[in-house]
Amino acid sequence: MTRVNNNLEWKLLESNYDPSANLMLFKKRIDRLQNPRNDKIFDRLVLESVDWVNVVAMDTQHRLVMIRQYRFGVGYTTLETPGGMVDPGESHADAAQRELLEETGYRSQQWTYLGAVEPNPAFHNHLCHHWLAQDVTLDHSQNLGDGEMIAVELMDEQQIRQSVQSGELKHALALSALSRVLPLWPLPFIHPS
Repeated sequence: MTRVNNNLEWKLLESNYDPSANLMLFKKRIDRLQNPRNDKIFDRLVLESVDWVNVVAMDTQHRLVMIRQYRFGVGYTTLETPGGMVDPGESHADAAQRELLEETGYRSQQWTYLGAVEPNPAFHNHLCHHWLAQDVTLDHSQNLGDGEMIAVELMDEQQIRQSVQSGELKHALALSALSRVLPLWPLPFIHPS
């Protein structure tokens, strides 16, 4: 593959935060940048956040611990993997273990790091770390925050694949994490219209 050696880095001229923007999970930042191709100046939105985690959790019978919760952006309940935000001062490994336990009540002694993805680098500055928890066991009841309402569901691999292929499971970060552990779809993947 031939690569063109163009300087694609935009020059940052200034950054400003909007203190009036109460976005709960994000800090709103506007960066003023200069395009290296034509020297034009643009303002670009950046939503700053702490890193996130997603957990693929499997029990000893190879069932996956999945969750369902209402998502405000799409306005309906989604099927996804457990996960959440890394607390200040917490490692993403500790956050993965905490989120799995809080959201589902499951715990594991076998953790494998699966890497990270950029949720949306167009305007997010953080990463989402994927973790695999194997041989999970139900340790106690959920410990949900005031703003959470989560249903836990155990699904086998075939049920996961069917949910992906039907379009029921389409949360991008959950699919990214699951695809690092399971063959989710035949290639090429053609979704029924």
